[in-house]
Amino acid sequence: MRINDLRRHLRRLGAAACALFFIVLASPALAAFSLTTVYDSGSASKVQYQVDTGGGLVFKVMAYDNGSSTQSKGDLSSILYNGVQYADASRGSQLNSGFDFLYSNVSAVDVQAQMISSTGVATLASTANGGVVSGGAYVKITVTVFSANGGVLKHYYMARSGEPRIYMGTYFTEEPDTLNLVRFIVRVPIAALSQGGPAGTPGGVDSSGNWPQDLRSTDTTVEASDVFGISGTGQTRSKHYSNMRLKDWQYFGGRNSAGTVGLWFYRDNNEGNSGGPFYRSLLNQITATNNELTYIVNYGEGQTEAFRLGVLNSYTLMFTGGSAPPAPDTSWFSVMGLDGYVAPAGRGAVAGVGLSGTDGNFTYTVGFSNATAQYWTTANLANSGYFKATGMRPGTYTLTVYKNELAVYTGSVNVTAGGTTLLNTIAVNADPASTAALWRIGNWDGTPTEFLNGGRLTTMHPTDSRMSNWVPSTFVVGTSTAAAGFPAYQWKDVNNARVITFTLTSAQVKNLTLRIGTTEDFNGARPQVTVNGWTSAVPTAPAKGSRNMTVGTYRGVNRLYSYAIPASALVAGTNTLTINVVSGTSGTAYLSPGFSYDAVDLIATP
Repeated sequence: MRINDLRRHLRRLGAAACALFFIVLASPALAAFSLTTVYDSGSASKVQYQVDTGGGLVFKVMAYDNGSSTQSKGDLSSILYNGVQYADASRGSQLNSGFDFLYSNVSAVDVQAQMISSTGVATLASTANGGVVSGGAYVKITVTVFSANGGVLKHYYMARSGEPRIYMGTYFTEEPDTLNLVRFIVRVPIAALSQGGPAGTPGGVDSSGNWPQDLRSTDTTVEASDVFGISGTGQTRSKHYSNMRLKDWQYFGGRNSAGTVGLWFYRDNNEGNSGGPFYRSLLNQITATNNELTYIVNYGEGQTEAFRLGVLNSYTLMFTGGSAPPAPDTSWFSVMGLDGYVAPAGRGAVAGVGLSGTDGNFTYTVGFSNATAQYWTTANLANSGYFKATGMRPGTYTLTVYKNELAVYTGSVNVTAGGTTLLNTIAVNADPASTAALWRIGNWDGTPTEFLNGGRLTTMHPTDSRMSNWVPSTFVVGTSTAAAGFPAYQWKDVNNARVITFTLTSAQVKNLTLRIGTTEDFNGARPQVTVNGWTSAVPTAPAKGSRNMTVGTYRGVNRLYSYAIPASALVAGTNTLTINVVSGTSGTAYLSPGFSYDAVDLIATP
């Protein structure tokens, strides 16, 4: 039936039916892509910029300061998707704790909005035509803050016509100093997003059907103000336990109770972060009121290198029908006028013929880092260890080959725009495992996962009831196993004085070297050893960092301690080795000085 015929038919049925026709006819169509200037409470001093993506998502950005400590200029104040509100109206979704609290003694925030054409022509937000600007392909809202020292931070909210996504980018020339980190938190009402991610994803449900970051069943505080317990089960929960190694994830998020809507953060190549491919940090936290999605640009816990500046860090908040999000296309960023952006044509690549001297039991990662950026790629051992890293900013990089997470080769490589630097086969030359040992506990791979409790470190607190006793009996070389008899972590105030017994023949009684590898340390902890009646010197104290061993990461600075044991200290038969944590810093229980084990072995003195 033609439309005109249908209209004549409806007129015969009456006005009510005709009105219903036009509602139904219009309902499948999405709203037009637009940028609208709106006034809160009708006041021209209370401006918000509203973006209708034309894809079911309408969001607002505050352009005024309402005097609230939980809402500030530059916040995402509304995220309305298919009629459901995904932004907590009482607390802003914001960078750090608000744009007016990024730098000391600075509260001025500037917010500008533009409609952008497909070729990059910008039209400023306007109060004309009812405040509506349309007809473009993209929207860009820029939030700018200057520090008292002249540094600048720019945060971009962007939208692309027809997509239910908020593209974001954060660029800064000076690290925000009030919190000493950069993160964006989206606070979603729990009724709208009641679940975390599915199993196998960052922050996903664990084997027991729980989210390690779900605080809704907790009733006790275990540590500080961010680790909690369930008194009935002895289990622990924390936002920190939603973590996963950077190289293992591209997105995280949550879903509604029906599983029909998913809200996800999808990250870029993370070139502006610090910590490399194995860095872990919190991702989200589920409470009785909110599901908080936290995208970390950089973070101080477990920090192993200086923060990077002058890079556009991009990440996308994406709605789906509940399924995992696809990789977003960001090629159109090239027309958006974004500080710190480098287009693909201005980037280069590195390709290596292969690696030699590898162990097929481990994955090898090739990392690249300098003061500006970081990258990594996985070597293909099935193809002689071939590797290729793409999308790199031009410059000179330190190239590091990792056996799992342990650096076993370090070199240098130069990257040029538009080119691929070709490398000959790299020979792994710094693997401690290549030296034969009289005995060895654990694997030289930069992780403690093969030790007692090693598989639980990233998803629960050391006091969790699912942990085995941290004080195993004496480790007997040749009888005991690392998984059951040697702890992944050792603390001065919990399980100090770890005892190992081993047997030597008379021919083996000679000058020997004990090696202890650690993956992180807390409060200046380092190992001192005693063999029979002989005691080693105390190693130099490592630099002190923030709390790290109880917040879901064993990743820090890998250290190798060597102790030259004289033949006179050894006997044919049973020998007793004791490892102690030493530190000039005090602390109690699981916040006392401690370190994480990589491996322990005894070798002939070189």
